Amino acid sequence: MQISRKSKNKYPIGFYVCTSAYALERMAFYSAKWLIGIFIAAEVIRGGLGLTPADGAKMTANLVAFTYLTPILGGYIADRWINPRLCIILGALIMAMGYVFGWQASVMSSSKFLWIMILLVSIGTGLYKGNIAGMSGRLFDDKNQLDSAFSIQYSIANIGSFLGTLTVSFIAYKIGFGKTFLVCALLLIISTIWFYFAGKATFGEVGKKPFEVYENKASAKKGSKNYNTPLTSNDKKRIGAIIIFTIFSIVFWVVWYLTYMPVLYHWGPDFDYANKANWVIGNFRVPSAWFDSLNSLCCIILGPVLAAVWSKNSKSKKGDMSIFKKTALGMILLGLAFIVMSTAEIVRGDNQANLIWIIVVGILISLGEMVFAPLGKSFISKFSPAKLLGLMMGVWPLARFIAGKTYGYLYEMLSNYSFAYAYGIVAIVVILCGMIIWKLDKKFSSLV
Repeated sequence: MQISRKSKNKYPIGFYVCTSAYALERMAFYSAKWLIGIFIAAEVIRGGLGLTPADGAKMTANLVAFTYLTPILGGYIADRWINPRLCIILGALIMAMGYVFGWQASVMSSSKFLWIMILLVSIGTGLYKGNIAGMSGRLFDDKNQLDSAFSIQYSIANIGSFLGTLTVSFIAYKIGFGKTFLVCALLLIISTIWFYFAGKATFGEVGKKPFEVYENKASAKKGSKNYNTPLTSNDKKRIGAIIIFTIFSIVFWVVWYLTYMPVLYHWGPDFDYANKANWVIGNFRVPSAWFDSLNSLCCIILGPVLAAVWSKNSKSKKGDMSIFKKTALGMILLGLAFIVMSTAEIVRGDNQANLIWIIVVGILISLGEMVFAPLGKSFISKFSPAKLLGLMMGVWPLARFIAGKTYGYLYEMLSNYSFAYAYGIVAIVVILCGMIIWKLDKKFSSLV
């Protein structure tokens, strides 16, 4: 399956407006994700709630999970009822309100306010995330640019998460957990203002009406048949391919998110019962939030590199690797990260593991992520029936919802066993899944 062809057209300015607004939202989200994990398990005397790491894992898992479920509803709303621009603006403001409740959780020392925050951030993300991706794709006349464009967007968005996780630990320990949630809210307000005013000058007609109306007009100009005709057999096969890809992605994201928990609670420097790795370089103790920063930095660097690789491969006689082979390769790389974790635990014995082991894990999971994660949106933009674009853009994050709901409980279960043994088994399972997907690539690719 060829993914992209050569194109000399420049990316639309509106694409960069969407991407930079999205980067600010990611900056807030990943800062809040780390904040919850630390805030819940930190001692009350340090301004935390004093709960267990398992509580922290499940709470962050719910934040991740529900922000990947609600885009299905938000996409459907943007398809049929409310224009995508308004959905995105409303979503950003609702998320900002959610982070204000995160601040109140610290003020009132109550996890109830965190649940309200998770609810509001999830609703806001539903209106925001899939629709800003849908708008980004609809700004392009040349759909062959989408693979490289979404890789670039993924890279730029990670600049936001990199800057957020790079600074959030210093801000939190300086001004407190609660006030740092307010910083997250401020980032969403800035994102909204930028998107509204810059978008007015660069989006043209894209996003002014629901996706269905916009596509209906485009179809009419091309002299096509009634837009509301039933889905064709080819349409159904392509929807099937999107669903299959989503199912495979669940395994990847469950394990990908799982890597964060042992880094934070088993090896991390923030709790006395953990600290099984040496995070000190000279006189400086590296914050655990920088593990996320490493991931973001790798994504920033790899985005343009892989965009160039996909573009070059597509011009070769064999064409680029299929999305399913990229998924398989991503899984194998992720499995290797777990082999490194298990090996580090065996090698360290009763001593602290060297920080280089954690760095290698971060690089491997970032490589796996960047091989296929940005191309999911491109895959859907190309092959989704036009009138179901918003809904299909919501189906893609469904894998991450299921993964998000699962990994916290999986971490709790694995904690009952020897670390090296448990995480070694995970590595074997993931690598086998990757090999199976690679083997069945031709059957899956035939659907599109």
